Amino acid sequence: MSYRINEIFETLQGEGTFTGVPSIFVRLQGCPVGCPWCDTQHTWETNDSDNVSADEMMAKTEASSKWAEMTAEDIVKRFEQEGYAAKHVVITGGEPAMFDLLPLGEALEAKGYQLQIETSGTFELKVTNNTWVTVSPKLDMPGGYLVRPDCMARANEIKHPVAMQKHIDALDSLLKRCPPKADAIICLQPISQRPRATELAMQTCIERNWRLSVQMHKYLNIE
Repeated sequence: MSYRINEIFETLQGEGTFTGVPSIFVRLQGCPVGCPWCDTQHTWETNDSDNVSADEMMAKTEASSKWAEMTAEDIVKRFEQEGYAAKHVVITGGEPAMFDLLPLGEALEAKGYQLQIETSGTFELKVTNNTWVTVSPKLDMPGGYLVRPDCMARANEIKHPVAMQKHIDALDSLLKRCPPKADAIICLQPISQRPRATELAMQTCIERNWRLSVQMHKYLNIE
């Protein structure tokens, strides 16, 4: 099993439950969902002409669609080669659930890493039992994919981007249609830190005892 890797880097998790936790991000290439506000649109398309070596992928200094094909063993070895200290690994994208993540999760857990996946909830999840699943449900996106009830039921955390009241209403409808487990954490994340969106998210979180997720990495100007 191999994976199309756009980036591997060590930083702080900037969103959701693990905000502030030192983390190794593994960004996968490929996503058909088409979120208009996506800040990683360079990961959408997978072209053979963008296939490069792992060393060239790691040497990138700016966002690009270049990707490298790596196995789970390659990824673990790369962590060791880079000397990363973090033990929390975030699999993101793109849309990582397009891949079978069981081999990668098992390889990482065998080395003592904790795994988190960030997904739109539109593809079947193939992850280990210990994987922390963050579903950021993408509703009515141009790609036409539906949020899956099984993904919502598996989610440890539901992190929903909001800008207007209609986004809160859409989440309410989704939660009724696809109920999560009782202990799932619900986070609201203001889109692009807009003041109006932030105020709405804060007010709703207080009213419902949900959690506010602010994109800390954008304030700190880190990856």
